[in-house]
Amino acid sequence: MTPLSLKRRRLLQAGAALALVNLLPGAAAEAFAQGCPAGWPQWEAFARRHVQADGRIVDFSVPEQQSTSESQSYGMFFALAANDRARFAAIWQWSRDNLGAGSDKLPAWQWGRREGGSFGVIDPNSASDADLWFAYALLEASRLWQMPQYLKAGMMLLNQVKAQEVRAMGELGPMLLPGPYGFDAGKDRWRLNPSYLPLPLLRRFAGVDPAGPWAAMAQGALKLVTQSSPQGFAPDWVIYDAGKGFQPDSERSVLGSYDAIRVYLWAGVTDDGDPLAGPLRAALAPMTKAIAAYGGPPEKFNTVTGAPEGRGPVGFSAAVLPWLKATGAADSLAAQKKLVQDKWQAWSRATPKAGADGDGEFNYYNSMLTLFGWGWLQGQYRFDAAGQVTPAWACRS
Repeated sequence: MTPLSLKRRRLLQAGAALALVNLLPGAAAEAFAQGCPAGWPQWEAFARRHVQADGRIVDFSVPEQQSTSESQSYGMFFALAANDRARFAAIWQWSRDNLGAGSDKLPAWQWGRREGGSFGVIDPNSASDADLWFAYALLEASRLWQMPQYLKAGMMLLNQVKAQEVRAMGELGPMLLPGPYGFDAGKDRWRLNPSYLPLPLLRRFAGVDPAGPWAAMAQGALKLVTQSSPQGFAPDWVIYDAGKGFQPDSERSVLGSYDAIRVYLWAGVTDDGDPLAGPLRAALAPMTKAIAAYGGPPEKFNTVTGAPEGRGPVGFSAAVLPWLKATGAADSLAAQKKLVQDKWQAWSRATPKAGADGDGEFNYYNSMLTLFGWGWLQGQYRFDAAGQVTPAWACRS
């Protein structure tokens, strides 16, 4: 190629990138205006350690060496955001073959080493948050990669969620059960998980299924978070009584911890243009003050009294990066970002083998939270107000 041709090609590429930025939603345009992220080393590091060649994502931190529907569905989303088509396809195929995803039933949530030593399904019940992420990743892969077979599979899953995991709950309206079995807590009483309902996913589902429960469920999700967090701290679990409203789940836990940290994560990555983003963040505003006072997100909150306990792991600091950005907490954002960067650099230099010591500080769950939170801050992906995702590779294309 001649120097003149090379120069012309680079000019055309720069112009195309600028045009794409101008067409992106506001949040994505802001993220990409300063340049597209050059690769995603955190995803590559995670994939080397946790994603097998056959598409199984392994959590080495537990004796079962388990794979869950959560890990598989999250992995598909990250593979999509990284434009990693081969791993996306492998993860989906393993999930179909071993969890039953894409069949006439919802996927089993837990697969791993059983008591006798063999590997297989440990618990056949499904986890509805993973089911939503499976459906979302498939729908967006179909749109971004122009692969209609993923659209068919995503809509099939979404219809199964509606049929098996959604209940009409009095004044709350249609709401997502954590799974089809085991979450009825008595007559007109249900056990719910506030972290299972990311607004961007519900917006996207409302777009592809406007007659479905998704728009109403988004309104219900706001009620779920605001009315179950009297001190401004979201619980891991809560009871909804159709006659009495939300009540602390004293039978299971009144704490907000490893599940609830995702409530702040989802609130942070929600597009500012979503009309529920502002009210949701306002209801959880005490978390911003707690991070500043504590030097980081606490590991646990008593959601009845508001009392914090312990310092959260590195994944918690990564998870709240979008939250701190969205709420304008610049000092805390800088401090938590530096903490995550420093810990990741130290960990990555050690280059542990897959499964060694459960992968240490960046074990499965901390890594997932890091990919979501730090990945968003890096500009690896953005959601728009309609719930569509814009990955960084669209900017680089």
